[in-house]
Amino acid sequence: MSADLWLVVGLGNPGPSYARNRHNAGFMVLDVLAARAGGRFKSHRARAEVLEGRLAGARVVLAKPRSFMNESGGPVKGLCDFYKVPVERLIVVHDELDIPFGAVRLKRGGGDNGHNGLRSVTKSLGSREYLRVRFGVGRPPGRMDAAAFVLKDFSAAERKDLDLELDRAADAVEALMADGLAVAQNVFHAS
Repeated sequence: MSADLWLVVGLGNPGPSYARNRHNAGFMVLDVLAARAGGRFKSHRARAEVLEGRLAGARVVLAKPRSFMNESGGPVKGLCDFYKVPVERLIVVHDELDIPFGAVRLKRGGGDNGHNGLRSVTKSLGSREYLRVRFGVGRPPGRMDAAAFVLKDFSAAERKDLDLELDRAADAVEALMADGLAVAQNVFHAS
C-alpha cells in the first residue's frame, strides 16, 4: 500500500455483552468513524473487522480486533504487516482511567499505564511509538477495582453526553491524520 495510508485501531472486547462497557470506548469511536467513512466493517484474516475508506482527505483502514483486549497486539501487528503501515501511521484509540470522562488526550509513545490492550500492542509491535487517542472514562468510585470498573457500562449520567464525546474523539482522530500531533493536541487539550 502507499505511504498515505493510515491504520486506525479501536481497542475493545468482542461480543454484545461488552458492547457498551467503558473498556470498549475505542470500538465506539471506530463506529463513529465508520459512519463518517460511509462503510461497513468486514472480517479480515488478521482476526479483526476492517473497513477501508477515506477520512480527513486520506486513505484509511479502520479496524476492531476480534481478540479480547489483552490479546489485541496480534491482530494489530497482523494488520500493520498486511497493509504495510509503519508504526508512525498507526493510531490506537482506547479508554483511559486517568482522564476525566469524555476528555480526549493525544500522544505518541509512552507507557501502557496498566492498560492490557496497550501492553499487548506494544509487545507485538516491538515499539511504543504509535499514536494514541485516549478517551477518558474517569476513575472508579470508592474502592471499586479498576478492572471491574472498565467492564461496566457507562452510567446514565455519562450516557447523556456519550455520543457527543465519542464524536469529539472521532474529530481528534481526523485532526491527527490531517494536521499532525502538535496541532491536534493544541485543539483537543485546550478543551
